[in-house]
Amino acid sequence: MTVFALPHPVQLRGSRLASAVLKAAGWELQFEGLPKLQGVFVVYPHTSNWDLLIAVLAKWALGVQVNFWGKDSLFKIPVVGRWLRWIGGIPAVRDVPGGLVGQAVAGLQEAQRTQRYCWMGLSPEGTRKRTAGWRSGFYQTALQARVPLCLVQLDYARRRVEATHFYWLSGDEPADMAHIAARFVGAQGYRPQEASPIVLLKSVPAATPAPTPTPQDLPTKPQNSLAP
Repeated sequence: MTVFALPHPVQLRGSRLASAVLKAAGWELQFEGLPKLQGVFVVYPHTSNWDLLIAVLAKWALGVQVNFWGKDSLFKIPVVGRWLRWIGGIPAVRDVPGGLVGQAVAGLQEAQRTQRYCWMGLSPEGTRKRTAGWRSGFYQTALQARVPLCLVQLDYARRRVEATHFYWLSGDEPADMAHIAARFVGAQGYRPQEASPIVLLKSVPAATPAPTPTPQDLPTKPQNSLAP
């Protein structure tokens, strides 16, 4: 894995209100900008519904627009669907060529081609419950799209959201995953016993290019303030 050197060229301005709410709750944010306009955030550990609230407040406070996959059925609920889209959600359509990885890679590659902002936020555990390991979709997405991977710690023990480690993946899965695991040492979820071990469950086949997400699903530029 190759580390991105500071300073990062993409600097954002977030919401003071969201920052104040997190500070009042005792949370600290660590962030120094983005190295590229496109990339993948991998968030760990994910063990509680509270994670979404903390993550949304953090992205508002930092001014980071992030897209993430959600169950397609949730977006069909009028109020819930509109809210999920507003905070960056994209319906997960699994029965298309290439699957979710294909959709994400196509969207990121199109954003690179047109020099648009596009960062995806992925939870490799895929659930709040402990599993045998991580799904490899995040790894294949960042590797195939050739975009940076950012390791985001959601640490309840220190009450800290940290998004400062950005890497180019090497394609050597064991070496890359060993490095990722080392970076997350000490990060504690809301329910520590539910955190999954940092190993890939299985490899995902190479993605077939999929239709580019619609303009409504992917932002065209970073937003300075996303708080309501």
